Amino acid sequence: MDAILGTIRSAFAVTPGAEISIEINPDSLPDDYLDRLRATGVNRLSVGMQSAHADELRLFTRQHTPADVGRVMRLARAAGFENINLDLIYGIPGQTLARWNATLEAALALAPDHLSLYALQVEEKTALAHWIARGDVPTPDDDLAADMYDLADTLTAAAGLCQYEISNWARPGQECRHNLHYWRNLPYLGVGPGAHGYAAGQRYEVIRSLGRYIETALRIDSPPSFPITPTVENWEKIDIRSQMAEHMITGLRLLKEGVSAAGFQERFGVSLHARFGPAIAKLTADGLLDERDGTLRLTRAARLVSNRVFVEFVD
Repeated sequence: MDAILGTIRSAFAVTPGAEISIEINPDSLPDDYLDRLRATGVNRLSVGMQSAHADELRLFTRQHTPADVGRVMRLARAAGFENINLDLIYGIPGQTLARWNATLEAALALAPDHLSLYALQVEEKTALAHWIARGDVPTPDDDLAADMYDLADTLTAAAGLCQYEISNWARPGQECRHNLHYWRNLPYLGVGPGAHGYAAGQRYEVIRSLGRYIETALRIDSPPSFPITPTVENWEKIDIRSQMAEHMITGLRLLKEGVSAAGFQERFGVSLHARFGPAIAKLTADGLLDERDGTLRLTRAARLVSNRVFVEFVD
């Protein structure tokens, strides 16, 4: 990290106070690791806690224990980190509301500055999908997951964390800046094997294989065409209609900020209602969208069925 950040600083002007964030797993970290990491300039940590129950961690083949998370939090605070996120998963097969409550309380007791709470998505061809199909573990209960989401909203509010995005809560001023950048549908660069980027109206994916990435990068002998370099193996041009749809889908995830009609007009040169009037009217009538002060926001009822909203903006 020190070499990477040093190279970035030598090539770019880094904004003073820029958020420099890294994800870490809480297992087997040397005692001085976080001190050394903080010295590189990293100032935000996202810790993959996932659960406060050992059996749930084993289901996801996580190597850490619940006690490891507490240790990492203590070391991180001692190293001077003042912006720490914990990732949690809910809707786990066999997880009860009481067990989820215990995980939330354990996480909040660690006084994180930010929480990311993700509903489990069972992906095809994964071990978990195979276990569910075989009957080894129960199928996740969507209604129970909705109750878990509501419980999280109650407990986080009591702990002083405010929900600013569908899956994210933070102390005031501690919202994740790079995620806000994505949800505002702004350009970003993806650098390194497997990275994704979106710039100059193009979305791209860098070569995943480390060996092929290095081999290709070493052959670059002339300035590439931004943002597509020879290390990019897949990319697509995002047309204006798709950009508008993505702007709605990402922007509506921001529960307080929402999508500004004036901002939409300024960015795309067309009225929000001229482009999406029928969809907005339908979703408003269904109680899923609320429009006030020139801004569209999801209603509370829509948070649990947001995909039903987002699909209305896709051609």
